[in-house]
Amino acid sequence: MPAEHIIKRYDEELDRLNKMIVEMGGLAESQLAAAIDAVVKRDSDLAASVVEGDGRVDQIERDLDTLAIRLLALRQPMARDLREIFVALKIASDLERICDYAANVAKRSMSLNMSPPLPQVRGLAALGALAGRQLHDVLGAYRDNDAEAAERIRARDAELDLQYTSLFRELLTYMMEDARSITPCTHLLFMAKNIERVGDHVTNIAENVWFRVRGDEVLSPRERRDATHAIRSPE
Repeated sequence: MPAEHIIKRYDEELDRLNKMIVEMGGLAESQLAAAIDAVVKRDSDLAASVVEGDGRVDQIERDLDTLAIRLLALRQPMARDLREIFVALKIASDLERICDYAANVAKRSMSLNMSPPLPQVRGLAALGALAGRQLHDVLGAYRDNDAEAAERIRARDAELDLQYTSLFRELLTYMMEDARSITPCTHLLFMAKNIERVGDHVTNIAENVWFRVRGDEVLSPRERRDATHAIRSPE
C-alpha cells in the first residue's frame, strides 16, 4: 500500500476501495464454486441461489464506482494512487463479469437437469475447479501486491485453454455419436465456454495487478492454447 497521506480520510477511502475488491472477489469465488456444485449435484435450488446472488455483486460494483468517482473528483490522485483507483475499477468489472458467467452456468444447469446425467459433467467440473483455483490465486496476488505471482497466474491461462479445448472435442464427438445427447451437450458446451471466459477475466486481473505494482513495465506476450476455432465437425 502507498505511504500514509496527510488527509487520513483519503487513506481510509483507498482502504475501503481495496476491501470492496476483496469482498467482490470472495463472492465471485463462492458463486463460481456453487455454480459448478449445482451442475455436479443436479441441484436446481442451489443453481437458483447462485442466480439470485448475482445482484449482491452488482450492488458492490455500483458502490465501488461511486467511491472511485468521488476519489477522482475530490482527491485528484497522482501516480501510484491513480493506478490504485484505476485498477480497482478494472478489476471490479472483471469480477462482476465472472459472477455473470457463474450465473449463466447455474441457469444452464437447471435446463440440463431435465435430461439424463452425462459423464462429461466430470470434465466440466474439472475445468471449473481449475478456473476457481486461478481466481483464488489471483485474488491473493492482488491482496499481497505480488506482481510476480500475477505474472505466473497469467501464464497458467494456457492450461485452462488446453483443458477447455479437450472438453470441447469430447462433447462434439459425443454429440455426433448419439443425436439424443445434442441438447444436453450444447448446454455443457455453453457452460464450458463461460468457464473459459472466467479464465480470460482472471488473466485481465493478473495484468492489472502487474500494472498496479509495476506501472508501465511491459509484460511478455501471453501464450494462447484455445484451439476450438479450428475444430471442424465431419461433413
